[in-house]
Amino acid sequence: MLRKLTPYLFVAPLMIFIAVFTYIPILTSLNLSVREWNFLSSNMPFVGLRNYEQLLLSRDFWNSLRVTTLFAVFSVPLRLGAALVIANYLVRETLSSRLLRGALFLPSVTSTVSIAVVFSWVFSTDYGMMNALLEPFGLGRPQWLQDPHLALWVLIFVNTWKQIGYDIVIYIAGLQAIPRELYDAASVDGGRRWHVFRRVTLPLVMPTTYFLLIISVIEAFQVFTIVNVMTHGGPAGATDMLVNLLYEIGFVLFDIGRGSALAVILFVLLVALAIVKSRIIGSKVHYEA
Repeated sequence: MLRKLTPYLFVAPLMIFIAVFTYIPILTSLNLSVREWNFLSSNMPFVGLRNYEQLLLSRDFWNSLRVTTLFAVFSVPLRLGAALVIANYLVRETLSSRLLRGALFLPSVTSTVSIAVVFSWVFSTDYGMMNALLEPFGLGRPQWLQDPHLALWVLIFVNTWKQIGYDIVIYIAGLQAIPRELYDAASVDGGRRWHVFRRVTLPLVMPTTYFLLIISVIEAFQVFTIVNVMTHGGPAGATDMLVNLLYEIGFVLFDIGRGSALAVILFVLLVALAIVKSRIIGSKVHYEA
């Protein structure tokens, strides 16, 4: 009997951890999403789907969904495309490549708050380094974080700068797993560098791309710290992401019911996106050379 229970005892700590920090919070959010609660009252009346109805009829929700979708649509391809190109050059085991890998990976392990504060200064209208560089060229002093047409692009740039190092490291691991014989065969056949990259590298690095796509899309839909520190969702809601709206509803307005309903909607949305991506892209991923 003890021998049969031994494997379960080994995985029990991890399962308890997952249950406490994943499954229980999900079930709690589901319960709170159909109730009205403000943190202070012990009374939590059941309101059914009213919180979901209020969200779906709210202009703020649809604006946040649009902004978050735009952020994901532009930031994810930029991250992955740039990371693959850079990784293709840094895959060689040289001293300079190793130093550049470390330099590019450093922002990934740096505090997001620190990065957001620094880039708030960099893109400041009055004393920012970006405007100081542009002004001698007669390009004026753009209001990077106050202009609704520019603020989201600034956040995309900052998020890409922070996350691209992680993508590069993962891509390098994927590129190093490609058999060298395939590149030698392509060279013998007279393949040019672009053709080798398109015909050999891209197909064989698809499993890595698929993994990073899943991770980066989830991260894009959950971005919060950069938004909260740099723009607070402004100007005029131009950078009001879904998680930022969730924070405002739940922890500023103390409307826990609606905040939990938004969390459930975000969870369902991410699961649906993962399923769609697995159906569309997963079938095209080959794990053998």
